Amino acid sequence: MYPQSMQESIKKLNETRNFRMTQKIPLLTPEAKQDLLKRFHPDYIEQAMREIKVGPNKGERTPHEFADLFEAYSLIDPQKIEIKKPDIETDVLIIGGGGAGCAAALEAQAAGAKVLLVTKLRIADANTTMAQGGIQAADKPNDSPAIHYLDVMGGGGYKNVPDLVRALVMDAPEIIAWLEELGVMFDKSPDGTMQTIHGGGTSRKRMHACRDYTGLEIMRCIKDEIINRQVKIMEFTSAIELLTDEDGRCAGALLLNMENGQLLVAQAKATIIATGGAGRLHVQGFPTSNHYGATADGLVIAYRAGAKLVFMDTIQYHPTGVAFPTQIVGQLITEKTRSIGAQLVNAEGERFIYELETRDTVASAIIRECKERKKGVTTPTGDSGVWLDTPLIEIVSGPGTILKQLPAMYRQFINFGIDMTKEPILTYPTQHYQNGGILINDKGESNIPGLYVAGEAAGGIHGRNRLMGNSLLDILVFGRRAGRASAQVALGLFPNKKNSKIGLTHIIKYHQELEAIGIPKERKSPKLLPDYRPAPFKGHFTFLDRLNM
Repeated sequence: MYPQSMQESIKKLNETRNFRMTQKIPLLTPEAKQDLLKRFHPDYIEQAMREIKVGPNKGERTPHEFADLFEAYSLIDPQKIEIKKPDIETDVLIIGGGGAGCAAALEAQAAGAKVLLVTKLRIADANTTMAQGGIQAADKPNDSPAIHYLDVMGGGGYKNVPDLVRALVMDAPEIIAWLEELGVMFDKSPDGTMQTIHGGGTSRKRMHACRDYTGLEIMRCIKDEIINRQVKIMEFTSAIELLTDEDGRCAGALLLNMENGQLLVAQAKATIIATGGAGRLHVQGFPTSNHYGATADGLVIAYRAGAKLVFMDTIQYHPTGVAFPTQIVGQLITEKTRSIGAQLVNAEGERFIYELETRDTVASAIIRECKERKKGVTTPTGDSGVWLDTPLIEIVSGPGTILKQLPAMYRQFINFGIDMTKEPILTYPTQHYQNGGILINDKGESNIPGLYVAGEAAGGIHGRNRLMGNSLLDILVFGRRAGRASAQVALGLFPNKKNSKIGLTHIIKYHQELEAIGIPKERKSPKLLPDYRPAPFKGHFTFLDRLNM
């Protein structure tokens, strides 16, 4: 499969393998790591960001792609929509059908609340399903939540919100037990002991996996539970704005049926945003590992309602996205590949970084190798990457390890004629995770009364960089916590204002801010789906145009 132009580099990789197997690559010192990040990580490119001009985070910096969404008008004209009677009434409205939203729905319903889950695509069309490597939990004798806590804080640059990290690590063992009860088939030894491996930046082997389709297996079981418990679901339905009452409390959402363009008013006593990440914004032009609906729409509608955001100046670029073949560029090469022995090797056959440094560090090292040192491998399309020496896994861990441990990854490449048991695979960083998001407390509450957040849309848990395996953990920890807390509010266990007039007053005020600073009226958000159509077809009539008819 590899063209002749790449074969010479593969030859060098094969020639240096025996030497590299005995080579020790030390961890970078904190000073060297910081220097590497400042020089090569995309977050430090000054011209890639600007200050936000409106809203709760006014004056703070974020990538242009996010700023364009925040500095934009609603898809609807709030002056033309008069809300007299809701079309839908529920106790808890959950926006998002991935792991966080489904976990929240199960908990809220179990607490006795009436639940409605709306999702932009289908249930389980989410980054959760695409997650591969594993889920962290300190449940071994040589480990503890305290050690897990230190790893999470260190990985996030010690910028994480401590209460959120505490909740994450303390709930982790219970989450594994809950998943087992639901039927998740974790990798185990013949005696039933959980198998665990290292992730980048971890000091203990606490990564629980289901081969290399952990997220898919978790989502399979949670989705089954959602269906079995008959949770009410509306698919192909987007929340395009939140509703608020006279006191600024969140009171539900304005929904868009994406099949027929119909607008629906959903009134709720508590609302949970679980809309996931933002990979389909392609920040700085990076490819992405994210699913088709990851467009930051939850952040936009919450921000307009007054939600405070945190860490919106940092994106996680997973160090190992596919760089070749072109058909799957940007798709994920799980960190588990490196955890079980694959080495990162440049075009000259040299290792240049310890493979299990934190993700931001490894990504920066790969970019340095390609951009500054000019030791990347050039593809026929002119792109660049470095090798992952995957045949080394078979040598170190024994024949058959890849097929056993990485079956999905093997199929991903063999479909294009690349046998990763015998040939290396080419990799380059891909936009993977939204480190920032809506600031929450340990119950999943935002600063807006009645509005909860869980999953990748939430901010503060991971600081400036997330460790492998903590995303599948956080969606479940905070999904369940938000589900319980929102149900308590909805059932009147805590003060809850009822029967107040609801509407879109906050959108009118937000539009006035935009007008005051001269934002062009044609710029609108949220961006519900990415538009990959060629330029001549962009702007043609779509279901969104019906909103402005």
